[in-house]
Amino acid sequence: MEKRRSVLKKMLATVAGLSVFGISKDALAAPSEKTVSNVTTFQDVPLFSGSTKLGNLIFVAGKGAHVEPFEIKAHTEIVLKELEKELIKAGSSMEKVLKVTVFLNDIADYQGMNEVYKGRFGKNPPVRTTVAVAKGGVPGNSLVEMDCMAYI
Repeated sequence: MEKRRSVLKKMLATVAGLSVFGISKDALAAPSEKTVSNVTTFQDVPLFSGSTKLGNLIFVAGKGAHVEPFEIKAHTEIVLKELEKELIKAGSSMEKVLKVTVFLNDIADYQGMNEVYKGRFGKNPPVRTTVAVAKGGVPGNSLVEMDCMAYI
């Protein structure tokens, strides 16, 4: 009997804790199946998607700029516009981005990339990781590549 009371108390405490933190039963439910777009294939086998949606989240694959002028500010502008197009197509926006990863071909381009990047995600910017890639750099001839995760 005492053991049953202990279990019941723990269950009630869990339910109370979930309601205090505003977690609904919907948040704990399994998400719907993911949907993908812009699938790239290799030898007729799916390799990766340009974006993937799951529930109210959108994950956008790395976008690069592989055109002239080969200057960091121009490439950053192109990449940010491509991210924004994918986000809008998915029903999201730059203001709803939670995480961005920036891959620079050369760390010396950090300041130039930041000059174009600043303010693009609204007054509450996402978290960001920026790295300079080694041994061959960013795929193709882009000076920068970015991916992101956002909510819808």
